Amino acid sequence: MSLDKGKMPKIDAGFYRFAVAASRYNKELVDALVRDAVNTLHKCGVDAENIRLVRVPGASELPHVCNLLAATDQYDAIIALGVVIKGETPHHEIIANSTAGAFQQIALATTVPVINGVIVANTREQAVARTKGEIARGREFAEAAMEMAWQTDVLLDELEEADRDFLESQDPQDGKGYNQ
Repeated sequence: MSLDKGKMPKIDAGFYRFAVAASRYNKELVDALVRDAVNTLHKCGVDAENIRLVRVPGASELPHVCNLLAATDQYDAIIALGVVIKGETPHHEIIANSTAGAFQQIALATTVPVINGVIVANTREQAVARTKGEIARGREFAEAAMEMAWQTDVLLDELEEADRDFLESQDPQDGKGYNQ
């Protein structure tokens, strides 16, 4: 397990909007992640009206609701929270892999960062340590969401400026310019 996460840059997150999609499965542990994530957002200036919490049955349903949330274009980042603990079958691996891939696809298709806050653990003790214990990850997930909202905002602004500069540099009289 890595605890070397680095330090989050100082970000005024007060004007960003966040969605938190959380599984009801392993509710006690997921609730700890939700609490820590929401408290971290609040501490960084995000008002309650800029945080939407959506509950789903299990981790497997998180990608669907994250996709719908991203499609609304109302959120600057989405935090997906769940806890999957190894059982007698490889089901936990299927959930871990499929949700991780889906979150990445959603983020790439929509430009809305989706933070993978699905804890996958071999034992309940490992899950407790990562949700309620000494390495509780809820705060990290919120910090990642704020940083990615900020990074996305900055980079999308740069792309828009580059597009404007390109269009302004084109001379429609020379026949080589961009047709508007």
